[in-house]
Amino acid sequence: MSKLAAIFALLITLCISLILPGLVQARDAQNAATNNDDWVELFNGKNLDGWTAKIVGQPLGQDLLKTFVVEDGLLRVNYANYKKFSDQFGHLFFAEPYSHYKLLIEYRFVGEQIKGGAGWAKRNSGVMLHSQDPATMSLKQNFPDSIEAQFLGGLSDGKIRPTGNICSPGTEVDYLGKRLKGHCQASFGDTLDGEQWVSIEIIVNGAESVVHLVNGKEVIRYSNLQLSKGSASAKMRRTQDGKGAPLTLRQGFIALQSESHPIDFRRVAIQNLAK
Repeated sequence: MSKLAAIFALLITLCISLILPGLVQARDAQNAATNNDDWVELFNGKNLDGWTAKIVGQPLGQDLLKTFVVEDGLLRVNYANYKKFSDQFGHLFFAEPYSHYKLLIEYRFVGEQIKGGAGWAKRNSGVMLHSQDPATMSLKQNFPDSIEAQFLGGLSDGKIRPTGNICSPGTEVDYLGKRLKGHCQASFGDTLDGEQWVSIEIIVNGAESVVHLVNGKEVIRYSNLQLSKGSASAKMRRTQDGKGAPLTLRQGFIALQSESHPIDFRRVAIQNLAK
């Protein structure tokens, strides 16, 4: 290599070493903007503005025992004011319905289940998708007609207990090409013991499909969301729209659960894909 060529090669190397880090930083910054700018925080970290509680046996908006509270920047489902749990299932509804969206939730189970809670409810909670309007729920209705993305914590007993499952109170879905039979379907998620933080992202495409990802890994997908014929919401539709009212479940409210085991939420954010 000639002396001139060697000098030219050195200059090229120096230019690359100076320019490349800047390009990488710009790319990373662009990716961060793409990933973060579209997220809207439904929980503001300060209070429950935009959220309304519905506890079994209490009218909408009343939470006498302060089940849902904000402490230390966390949205907490707690039972400090309960003597025991007597099927006082609760849900915390966000103010508006959505149809096509990504939902990001970070949660952890904490402490011990309150006395009186059912065995199946230990380290059990979830978020309701496409839920009925809470204003249409009856006073003693345990769960809204909805699709539940179920959160389960492992019981530290070596048994498989995956999180990110799907349950269907008052609703129906297709799973692996067939109508799902039974109330819940286990996901392919991991069993997560202890009080670790878990990230779940849910991609909802109207009535067409829903995908759950736990800590970045897809664990279940299902499709063809509908109300069950015997559900309260289906009966209301028939009353309002006639006997042949469609059962397709295209949109609804988002609600966090209270089922007797304490749980913390540090983030509840959404990307509205309907636009």
